[in-house]
Amino acid sequence: MVMSRRYLNGIVVETNFDLALISDHIAVEGSTVWVDFVAPTKEDLAVIDEELGLHHLAVEDAVNDHQRPKLDRYDTHLFLAAYAVTLNRETGELTRTEVKAFITPRALVTVHDDSFDMTRVVSRWDNDPDLAHHGVAFLLWGLLDEIVDGHFETVQSIDAEIESLEDALFDDVPRDKEVQRRSFELRKSLVFLRRVVLPMREVVNTVLRRDLETLDPAMQPYFQDVYDHVLRATEWTESLRDLVSTVLETNISIQGNRMNLIMKKVTSWAAIIAVPTAITGFFGQNLLFSGFGTIWGVWVSVGLIAAASLTLYLVFKRRDWL
Repeated sequence: MVMSRRYLNGIVVETNFDLALISDHIAVEGSTVWVDFVAPTKEDLAVIDEELGLHHLAVEDAVNDHQRPKLDRYDTHLFLAAYAVTLNRETGELTRTEVKAFITPRALVTVHDDSFDMTRVVSRWDNDPDLAHHGVAFLLWGLLDEIVDGHFETVQSIDAEIESLEDALFDDVPRDKEVQRRSFELRKSLVFLRRVVLPMREVVNTVLRRDLETLDPAMQPYFQDVYDHVLRATEWTESLRDLVSTVLETNISIQGNRMNLIMKKVTSWAAIIAVPTAITGFFGQNLLFSGFGTIWGVWVSVGLIAAASLTLYLVFKRRDWL
């Protein structure tokens, strides 16, 4: 699937045009084109390669998955590789989608699979028509802003999940297994997210360099805003990793304290039970003791059992051992 747009002086004048006309369109002063490919092959990009003179290494990176986030510079264009991420709040699993782009002075070519919603980027462009006259810089800003906002939303979602874990730690009904499983899932997602978010600082920082003749310098404040969002997402991700580790450590500590409390109660009850066992065992020996064979002797032994057990119970209760 291929989508395309042609801007002339910031106004959309044509959509879904013949890709073989790209070189003719960008030759017109004030003209900018955008072409979008969904899961293309190298053969699908052949027309773009011929029209824009793309570097063969960039084309290979565009059709091959698992690129690291980067912004490569070639003689005639830039090549962007980034990742859009979403969090499944049911499972805590992070899903990433590779988004790549060829950036020339008058053309932006985006490449991604069908899991990335390009309509959101298009809506972002349409919502800021006053910036469209900045050409490719405007299109690139909309793309990067959408990707980075997705990172930020994902970090917010993970933060909310961690807060719910903190509440679950002190539930009246222990949820140790659930807390531990969820913590490891979120920790794994944060490690995964860090690999995506952290390199974006370098990517956007490169875009901010003023020696990039490909991009309109007037868009620098907007790219700076994107860079600020990248820094916030990065710092937030780092702090959440520490917070998840704290949740895991706290959960282990609570389990240990709960086990100590159980052992304390079991030991206290064992001590109480040991007293009547000792008394009845003593009186059960074949010895003539005071009250042997009499009713009052039985009551004395029962009284000793009750008194000793009650005394131990009150002592343990006062010391919060029961």
